[in-house]
Amino acid sequence: MNRPEKRRQKKSVKKTASNAKSEKATNRSPEQQTPAFQESIDLAMQHHNAGRLPEAESIYQQILQADPNQPVALHLLGVISHQVGKNDIAVDLITKALATKPDYAEAHFNLGLALQDLGELDEAVASYHKVLDINPDFAATHNNLGNALQELGRLDEAVASYRKAIAIKPDFAEAHNNLGNAFKELGNLDEATANYRQALDLKPDYAIAHSNLLIAEQYRPGHNAETLFELHCEWDERHGRAFRADWPAHENTPEAARRLRLGFVSPDLGRHPVGYFVVPLLENLPGLEFETVCYSDRIGDDLTGRIQAAAGAWRETRGVSDEDLGQMIVGDGIDILIDLSGHSARNRLLVFAHKPAPLQVTWAGYVGTTGLSAIDYLVSDRYSTAADEEPYCREKVIRMPDGYVCYDPPDYAPKVGPLPSKRKDGITFCSFNNPAKINEDVVSVWARILGRVAGARLLIKYKGIDSIAYADRLAAMFKAKGVERSRLMLEGLSPHAELLARYNDVDIALDPFLLTQAG
Repeated sequence: MNRPEKRRQKKSVKKTASNAKSEKATNRSPEQQTPAFQESIDLAMQHHNAGRLPEAESIYQQILQADPNQPVALHLLGVISHQVGKNDIAVDLITKALATKPDYAEAHFNLGLALQDLGELDEAVASYHKVLDINPDFAATHNNLGNALQELGRLDEAVASYRKAIAIKPDFAEAHNNLGNAFKELGNLDEATANYRQALDLKPDYAIAHSNLLIAEQYRPGHNAETLFELHCEWDERHGRAFRADWPAHENTPEAARRLRLGFVSPDLGRHPVGYFVVPLLENLPGLEFETVCYSDRIGDDLTGRIQAAAGAWRETRGVSDEDLGQMIVGDGIDILIDLSGHSARNRLLVFAHKPAPLQVTWAGYVGTTGLSAIDYLVSDRYSTAADEEPYCREKVIRMPDGYVCYDPPDYAPKVGPLPSKRKDGITFCSFNNPAKINEDVVSVWARILGRVAGARLLIKYKGIDSIAYADRLAAMFKAKGVERSRLMLEGLSPHAELLARYNDVDIALDPFLLTQAG
């Protein structure tokens, strides 16, 4: 049963006002070092902690009118900007705070978070290192440093950072989850699942870690449709069951003349495979029959703009709670709500568990059942969900006549070039797949292929493949099957355009597979 790549969900620990209650208005001018001034900061933080951001922002602004360089007010105003997704403003404000107070560890921490959300990962790493120079035992910083390093493909360093966080704080569930993510990307599924389970032992309602566990289990040999079904139903029993009694009574009216309102929920409405799947659908839906609303949980890019232009309505949902997003969907009167993530990264399955729409569908982001009783249909095809697997889907399966998705390639995709074997001696095989998919069975088959094709080489390319730990382990697996390391080309992360161009350097792509037990 081949399954497409699934993405992990990381967890950054946000140092907002709610967990920075000891902040003091330091670096004030002498006339401001008064109880009244500290009372203003304390009142603002009470509003901030309670989620009353406009009230907190107003007080911070009043403080800055008296002292434009007051570091705590600048910092916490920057934290609010980060919370509402205005990361450029957050970076400016927190940088100003640090200009006045360079050893302000919490400000360096939050600057790292804002930079990370902007995709400026090297700068985020530098900020986290500045925090650790000031406070080496700041466990949350080690955790978030690990996240940034993992996104950069520096997986060995990420593992070391997560382990430092756990050494400082053994009950740090988020760090255990993130360490599991790193091990999964290194293809070490035993360590990955052990850390996800440890996170769940520490925090039983940790739905993100539970979703990550399901993704890792999909890659582990020995499973079949039935065992995976049972594991996914466990997620629903633990995290979704409590909401069933409160499912709303939907007021949608089945009028033949009314356009159906379709809602699409995703963090991937941009340059991501799901974005390329969705955009041709939205651009070709008959507008007289359907209204579309997209709920987007991502920083936009150029493809996001194209998707937004094709949608009837657009809702920015970054930072919106599951409860508030559910109420938004109910208020929009959505008839059919479509999940585009499954258990993949930054999913909103807890929103679907609240049943904010009368009909709910999962499509495009995850192959196989979600396990949720709140989701009614799974859009698939005869290849991705075999007929004998259908009894092990919580949802009713709707099969498309051919493939269940259509891919609209990026405009920078290169033209197909001549076979490289015509330009040089020997066949070049490749696999550009998640390392978690490359197990002993896969290596054994690929080694047999290489053994039968004289002079052939195998290019394996993915984020983390060039990690020393992973490269050594993978080379050892091939050597045990008679393939020397000199026949392997192991490459890590590169921009997507370069990745696609690399296909013109190979002759034949090899797909990994999973040998499953009989049901």
